[in-house]
Formats: sequence, C-alpha cells, structure tokens
Amino acid sequence: MQKLVTVVGASGVGKTTLVRALATMGNFSTAYEDHTERPFQAFFKRDKQYALANQLDYLLLRAEQEKELRSASNIGLMDGGLDLDFHGFTRLFHRRGLLTDPEYDLCRRFYLHAREFLPAPEFVVALNAPLEVVARRLALRNRINIASAQDAGLMNRFIAEWLESLSSDRVLRVDVTGAEEDYQDVTKVILQFVSPH
Repeated sequence: MQKLVTVVGASGVGKTTLVRALATMGNFSTAYEDHTERPFQAFFKRDKQYALANQLDYLLLRAEQEKELRSASNIGLMDGGLDLDFHGFTRLFHRRGLLTDPEYDLCRRFYLHAREFLPAPEFVVALNAPLEVVARRLALRNRINIASAQDAGLMNRFIAEWLESLSSDRVLRVDVTGAEEDYQDVTKVILQFVSPH
C-alpha cells in the first residue's frame, strides 16, 4: 500500500497549483478536486437544496481517489482530500446553514465509516496565506466557487482544529503568500519532508 500526501487549506490558497508543481518535480500519482466533473457543483451554486448531494458526492469521490492512489505504484498526492472535505467544507456548509443538522450527521457518518477502511494520509501539507491573498486568487479563478474569500478565516479555524488531532511529525505548515508565480522553494521543502520517511 502506497503512502499518501494531502495538500489542504482554504479555497483559493493554491492547493491545485502546488500539487501540479509537485507532480512535475516528484514521482507522484495525483488526484484533483475535479470541480467541472462534479455533477452537483453547479446545481449547488444556484440552489442550496443540492448541498447534501454535492457534499456526499465529494466525500465519495475523495474516498474513491484515496483507494486508487493507495494501489498506485508511486506515492499518492491529493489536492484537498477526504479529511479536508469533511473537516473543512462539510463543517463550513453546516455552519453557514447550507446543511441541516441531520444532513451534517449523515456526512459525518459516511466520513467516519470511510476512515475505518481507508488509513489516514501519512503526510498533510497545510497551506496558509493572508485573507487578501486568498481573495485575490479566488477572484482570478475561472471555476465555480461555493466557499468565498469571506469563508477563509472560518475554514482555517476548522482545518487547524483537525490538524491539532494529528501527530506533529505528519503535518507540514507552509506559508504560500509569495508563491503565486514560483513554487520552486516550496516544492523543495515539501519533497524533503516526504522523502526521508
């Protein structure tokens, strides 16, 4: 079973960009959020009644991706992941009133059940940047965003609470404020973090 590295952080912080940069430098099998391929994302953007369907679809996708990456020949590298989708996005949407208490509980039950069969990632790279940087990056995106720049602070808090439950040697916190154009230095740090283990 291959090791798994997940890159986590608020929407717009640069997870996808960093995973793509890492994939060109290291020997990884990769998985992405695939926003354009998700069947409920656009529906959810227009109508909150699709929040549960969208969230369960993402949780299921992430579990499927983890299973596939674990059986690959290279170390797995994920943009986001099952844990981020639950601890970050599911909690955020519940807090915003987009998921009811029973709907949140259904997502929680699925997440915990999936984790019984799928080991947690060996390494988590947690990205952070000031809220104004996140807002600027979100504004430049050409894709559907459910979480907004205003959500970044709350997302960061939820992510931090989850990260506190992990062993510190499994978590690498990286400030990517100035990494918009060039991820070279960041990727070197991450590759060193993952390689010796």
